[in-house]
Amino acid sequence: MSYIVDFNNVSTVGLESSPVVEALAGLRANEARYFMNKYKHEFTVVSASESQETLDYVNRILKERDIEFAAKPLETSRFQVENIKFACVFYEDGLEVNVMYTVDDPKKRAVGFKLSEGMEVPKELEGKFKFARQKSKLAGTIRGSFFVIKGEY
Repeated sequence: MSYIVDFNNVSTVGLESSPVVEALAGLRANEARYFMNKYKHEFTVVSASESQETLDYVNRILKERDIEFAAKPLETSRFQVENIKFACVFYEDGLEVNVMYTVDDPKKRAVGFKLSEGMEVPKELEGKFKFARQKSKLAGTIRGSFFVIKGEY
């Protein structure tokens, strides 16, 4: 069942098993606000158990860097706005992985990592990426990093 994320009233629905549930809910709401403000798109998530195709797609891209997360995926979102395909996965440990794949411009394709406030850098990313900090009214301090996608997906 899909769930439209409300960034005005932050909810922990679907994320309750996370040890950083409030921060992860804020991070998810932050994404919803971004997509509404930038693209006028309602950010909708589905349970990871109902979205194996999205998980497979994201995991295939992560293999470029030999990254496979041990954390349990809780929710995903996948959609296209204008000429950009997006896929997001929210993990139980507080991590969000998002894929931005521009259909007609191979130079604008990337995987982003966002860490919820209060979580440690996942072992799979330690020492491989530098994280920048960003303040968010909804999510507190978000740490983020990315890599450019080289392959075709």
